[in-house]
Amino acid sequence: MIKPFESALVVIIPEAESLVETFRRQVDPSAAADPPAHVTILYPFKPPDEITADVMADLRELFLHLDGFSAILAETRQFPDTLYLAPQPAEPFRQLIEAAAKHFPETPPYGKAFTEIVPHLTVALVKDTQRLDEIAAEFREVARDKLPIHTRVNAVSLIDNSSGHWQVRAQFSLGPD
Repeated sequence: MIKPFESALVVIIPEAESLVETFRRQVDPSAAADPPAHVTILYPFKPPDEITADVMADLRELFLHLDGFSAILAETRQFPDTLYLAPQPAEPFRQLIEAAAKHFPETPPYGKAFTEIVPHLTVALVKDTQRLDEIAAEFREVARDKLPIHTRVNAVSLIDNSSGHWQVRAQFSLGPD
């Protein structure tokens, strides 16, 4: 079965890429399509062929009214099948998610799969709990001297996989230029 092309709104965290890339490629099925290290704002977003000039203008206007912020990734946490870095503070990411979801109600976060939205940067996605615990221990060892990661969030990126790999299609600055 061929999966339809998708898009997402994300905050790319380039400072985390070298730390998480190896783990993501080994144990995160979505990493095979080369998405950059990121915190998801809205996924799934619109199919790439539905992203018109008007949608792009709406996104530009939406994010122009939200301020940039600084964040730190220092703590690993787990969902039942996911190891992730928890951004602090989480609230500015949550505000981006809520603003985007309110503006585009037809594209709810994670397709309404979760009742609580937890901003996170995925390190590993594994169904086997024991294997996930092993990966978490290995990641903590590798990350010990590389955390915390400090980042400045100044933009939200629109990415899509219409080329077969996740690529940045556009970036939208936060706040006035």
